[in-house]
Amino acid sequence: MSRNKEHEFSNLVREIRKEQVGNGPREITTRFVDAWAVSEMKGNLTNVEKFMITSPEGKRMVHEARTELVKKIYDCSEIRNKFEKLVHAKIVRVFSDINIEEDVAMTTFVFDKKLDD
Repeated sequence: MSRNKEHEFSNLVREIRKEQVGNGPREITTRFVDAWAVSEMKGNLTNVEKFMITSPEGKRMVHEARTELVKKIYDCSEIRNKFEKLVHAKIVRVFSDINIEEDVAMTTFVFDKKLDD
């Protein structure tokens, strides 16, 4: 698949995050590798979250909320369908994590077939 598809995928991730979380990442890069779409996002945290992470309990809460919320977002069949339609493959699973201190998140989408065919 072309770099253009990766760019479209990144834009879709940003649009959905903005819609579901309230803001999208400042910077996002997606790469297709075999059956994986790996999206790296920088500048994810809201101003409220940045304030919250000044305490250990706040860091834990923001990390937990961000990782659990992202998993729930991609459980929605309507949202999954948007990605599947774009790449012509079915999502098998989604892995997501965020490094709170660096404000960098990674989401890996695993599809049922290679994306670069």
